[in-house]
This record gives sequence, C-alpha cells and structure tokens, in this order.
Amino acid sequence: MKIAAWNVNSVRARLDRLVEWLKNTQPDVVCLQELKCTDAEFPREAVLAAGYHAAVHGQKTYNGVAILARTPPQDVVSGLSDGVEDSHARVIAATVDGVRVVSVYAPNGQQVDSPAYVYKLEFYARLRRYLDTRHKPDEPLALCGDWNVAPEDLDVWDPVAWQGQTLFTEKEKAAWRELCAFGLTDTFRSLYPAEKKFSWWDYRMLAFQKNQGVRIDHVLATGPLVKRLAAAGVDREARKGKQPSDHAPVWAEFKAG
Repeated sequence: MKIAAWNVNSVRARLDRLVEWLKNTQPDVVCLQELKCTDAEFPREAVLAAGYHAAVHGQKTYNGVAILARTPPQDVVSGLSDGVEDSHARVIAATVDGVRVVSVYAPNGQQVDSPAYVYKLEFYARLRRYLDTRHKPDEPLALCGDWNVAPEDLDVWDPVAWQGQTLFTEKEKAAWRELCAFGLTDTFRSLYPAEKKFSWWDYRMLAFQKNQGVRIDHVLATGPLVKRLAAAGVDREARKGKQPSDHAPVWAEFKAG
C-alpha cells in the first residue's frame, strides 16, 4: 500500500495537476490538505474518473481535508469530535483496506505567542487526546498531512536562520514529540536518518530554485505499519512547473501484511 499526503493549496486551482499526478504515480491512498472548498464544491467526478473515491471535510475558502482511495473509504469521521467548538476543517479519518488513515492539516501558527500560535499548540494536544481516546499504538494507523512543524535541524535549510521562527520553535517541536510519543514513527526519517530533503518552499525569493525549504509534511505510522515500511520519499517533481502548490507530495510505501 502506497500512502501519500499533499497540501494542494486549492484543489480546484490545482485539479489538472492533481489528476495528472494521480495517473502518473497511482498511490493507493492520498491525504489532501488545504482544499479551500466546501464538500459540495469538491471535484468528485474528476477524481472518480482518475480512479479514486473521496471522503471530504471541506470549508469555504480556507482549510479543508480529504482522503482519496482506490477502494471506497469506510467509517469516515470528520473533525476531532471532542466537544470543542472549532469551525476549522482540519482532520478527517477513514479506514482503507484495513488501515486507519487520518488526513491532518495542522494550523500554521502565524506569529509566535499569537492567538493562532496558541491554537496550534492546543490543536496538537487535542489530536493526541483524539488518538488516546480512539486508537491504540498496536493497530495499523497512518496520520498523514501538512503538520507545519519541522522536527529537526535537518528539516530546515538553515537552522540558524530559522531559529525561533514559527514551524521551528521549541514549543512546536515539543508538541510534535508528544504526539509521536503515542507510538508514531516519521516514516521518511526512519529510513533516511541523515538526509536533508524538504517538502515546502516559499513562492518568493526563488526559494524553490535555491532549495531553501523545510520539511513540514509527514507520513506518520504505528508499529504494525512501520514493520512493513518499504520506501518513503518526497515527490519534488510535483513542485515544478506552472502554478504549482508550494508543497510537494510526500509518501510512504508498505509491504503487504
């Protein structure tokens, strides 16, 4: 099973790119983030024509997450369902071929110590409680998406320049570690402990051409999946060309259980 995650930065604006990428790479499951459309506006027909069923948790103009799969996603749950009033569409979960898959679009956080930053840290704590309530680390579970956290120095192009900036603060990294302590492994880093590879580049200042990026998109997996992990990577080619998303897809492939 090949599972991918991609912040498409508007699924309707990047639809042709998405469909082409699906046909070229043929993942079994794709977790999308930042749809920027409602459920009704999601291009289901085009996605279905490309061979994928869609479970969607959309939001007008902002946020939005989806799970695309070759077989229809089962037992779909939208949001964190924790009683907290939150209008942001950031989480959707479904079971695909025996694996529970969660598509996550973590908050950006904007400026350190701003209300958005506090919300981000609270979101991470809520997501950890969601896992503790609904799941166990010995079940096949994959959390995939745009996490808006670069966990290590290797995950930013210049750790000194990024020091203390949102996406790379100690509080954010601590929140990330607390989430992973549930029993989640960063699939890419587990295979490539010393490789510097990025998944997001600013549109400005020729950041992509200079490879001045950060790795903030991750596929996390529990032990039963990690035992089957065969490959993982970043599809940098998908960031090239005309009007790309500022994110590249990330992916992990698991051998049959």
